[in-house]
Amino acid sequence: MTQKKQHSVGGILYDRPFKIRRLNHFGISVEDTGASLAYYTELLGFYQADALDLQKYDPGVWLDGLSDTNIYFLRHNSDHHTFVLMPRPWVEHMDSPARGDLTINQITWQVGSLREVVEARLWLESLGNKIERYGRDPGSNWHTYFPDPTGHTNELEYGIEQVGWDGRSKPEVLWPWANEHPSLPTSSEATELAAAESDGVDLTSGYRWKDELPKTFDVGGVLLSRPFKPVRIGPVSIFVEDVAAAERFYTERLGLVKSEETTVEGHRVVFLRANTEHHSLGIFPLELRKVLGVSEHSTLLAFGIQLGSYEQLRAARTFLEEAGVKLLDLPQEIHPGIDYVIHAVDPDGHVMQLYYYMEQIGWDGQAKPAAQRRTVDPDNWPEALEPLSDTYAGETFWGPLG
Repeated sequence: MTQKKQHSVGGILYDRPFKIRRLNHFGISVEDTGASLAYYTELLGFYQADALDLQKYDPGVWLDGLSDTNIYFLRHNSDHHTFVLMPRPWVEHMDSPARGDLTINQITWQVGSLREVVEARLWLESLGNKIERYGRDPGSNWHTYFPDPTGHTNELEYGIEQVGWDGRSKPEVLWPWANEHPSLPTSSEATELAAAESDGVDLTSGYRWKDELPKTFDVGGVLLSRPFKPVRIGPVSIFVEDVAAAERFYTERLGLVKSEETTVEGHRVVFLRANTEHHSLGIFPLELRKVLGVSEHSTLLAFGIQLGSYEQLRAARTFLEEAGVKLLDLPQEIHPGIDYVIHAVDPDGHVMQLYYYMEQIGWDGQAKPAAQRRTVDPDNWPEALEPLSDTYAGETFWGPLG
């Protein structure tokens, strides 16, 4: 037998020249980016980090009739963007999706170094994978884009811009447009900023978003505009034509690990993880879309948004109901490792999966047996819960709540 070549990733040997560390950001295509912006900022609590006006960067007939021609970069933490909104007509002009129901415009995975981003591109190309584009753009992250078997665009990225205490992103003049990867090693971001400052660029002139809504809700002792705070993103749950082919791609090509497989309404479903969370990606057969009663205009079943506590999740349900947001009743089987959930529908029919708890998987790589998980009655949410062994475990939200 031919031994598979292994690659040193920071001195650790893997079957591929990169190691995904986490889901970094996610993007969708929408009909009206302005309406979606209001939904995701005012109702769900994301901040706007930047806006890219396509009338300036790519004007054309594809923008005709759009009430808002901006791409919006949104964030929930210090990363420049963790959620991206793009006008659907422009995306279809740019990327020519393989099918009309692809409204997911990117699933972005973070690796640990620029070298991994570059070597991943070369390795994927050597295996015959299509590379859609690579380089660098607003947000400063170096990246490589490529599709999965169904046509969902995946991105590997390193080095996303961090937004600090002043809430300002980099000035537009410093957006690092590049359609190629650099020779390695290359200059650090600190060197780039020092050069810009010496050239007279005002580093404090970037965009700063202000939440103008009244801050009247007590969230853990801090007054915010809504009674909850997004503290983490993921998982992404997608519909595909061939679950087995998608599973092979995400495990063999990208190195995600299978946590669990189960059945939903008689159909095989697979859950994969990037780190210690139970799953970062759920893969569902396309036939389930109609069975579950979700919108057939998209291959997205749901996108996860973790809130800071169970108390916040309960308050979010009341807040969203009072705001007139449509909430769906979806079966518990679609999110093993998560107990209490809200499924909120955005203006385009995309489902946002709000939760507070994600099962964590430890050194032995084993998911918790289903019989040991919390029993949930979706019609009865207690005021308080007993803790599980991994309640409030996993990645911690670093900054202030607001």
